[in-house]
This record gives sequence, structure tokens and C-alpha cells, in this order.
Amino acid sequence: MSKLIAEFIGIMLGDGNLGIYKSIVKGKIKKQHRIRISLDSRNERYTDYVSKLLEEIFDQKPKRYYKKKENAVDLGLFRKGHYFRVIEEFGLSNSPKWNRMEIPKRYFKEKFYPPILKGLFDTDGCLSLFNNNGVIYPRIEIKICPSPAQNQFIKIVKNLGFRFTVQDIGKEKIRIRISGMKELEKWFEIVGSSNPTHIEKYKRITQN
Repeated sequence: MSKLIAEFIGIMLGDGNLGIYKSIVKGKIKKQHRIRISLDSRNERYTDYVSKLLEEIFDQKPKRYYKKKENAVDLGLFRKGHYFRVIEEFGLSNSPKWNRMEIPKRYFKEKFYPPILKGLFDTDGCLSLFNNNGVIYPRIEIKICPSPAQNQFIKIVKNLGFRFTVQDIGKEKIRIRISGMKELEKWFEIVGSSNPTHIEKYKRITQN
């Protein structure tokens, strides 16, 4: 369960939202304790995976909200107890993430590095190919907003033994890049992925 929670933390740091918001219920303004994860609605299999992950951790199936004008779907949990569990037990902080995002100290440990990194990669990372003077290389990229999490994730990829570069992409945001076939294979051996889109792309790259 602790590794599932670590992956959930990575997912929340990628595409999650946590907070107490005002909502109108039957004409009355009430407080809504919200755990929300926004995903690509076209990737139904990964949405199903995250939904099952939430159900495993919280013993409740999240609600789905599809956005009509966007390729997006929100998974939401709204129980007060779930919200305070994430804050008090897991150690996550309320949104927004800008200048505040941080891996909780109790989970910033070596045994949790792979699942946390996997959760972030599956939601806010990409796997692509680039041409370097006629030679095609695979590349993993993860963007991180200005926050204490930047140095934390740099430490994680360094600790796991990856060769990587860090690029300043403006507004204090950074991009962590891990390039090359050996590094890609190491990633899927150590970190892996729960996102079918990443897994299928990895298989195509290695087969070709």
C-alpha cells in the first residue's frame, strides 16, 4: 500500500489538485473538500488504472467528469476524511503547486523514488524520439514548475543512476531530460510506467 500511495503522490504532483473550495449544493454555498486528478480523456485505459488506484487507497470509486470542449476527464473524491488523510497522513499540501510543490518528507526516501517518479512521468512526462545529426534517440522529458520539488526530482534521478540534463525553460520552470536507448531501458527496468501510451511507445521503440 505504501508504494501505491507513493505513486499516487507522484500523480498528484503531476496532474492533481487538492484543496477546500466553495460549491453550490441545492442553492446553498458549502465547503467542498476536493481531491482531483485531471487526465487525457483519450487515454481511457490509464484513466481506468488511476481510478482503480484511488479506489484501492481510499476504498471509494472516484467520480468522473468529462469536459465537453476539451480532451480531458477529471477524477474526483470529495469526502472530508479523504482530504484530511492526504494532508495529515500522506503529507501533501494544498494547491496551487507554483513555488509550493514538494514531495512529503515521509515519502522522500529511496524505496519510494521509483513509484513517485513513475506517477509524475505518467501524468506530466513524455517519451519521444529526436534526431541528433541523423541518429534517432529516444528521450524522456519531465517539466517541473518552480518549487522545492525541482531539486527533489533532480536528486531522485541522480540517485537512481540516470544520465540526464536539466534545461531552464523560462519562468523558473525546468525540464529534466533523459536521452538514449540505454537510459530508456534502464528507466523501464527501474521506474517503469503504468500508462499504456508510454508502455506501447517503449515497445515500439525497442522493437524497431
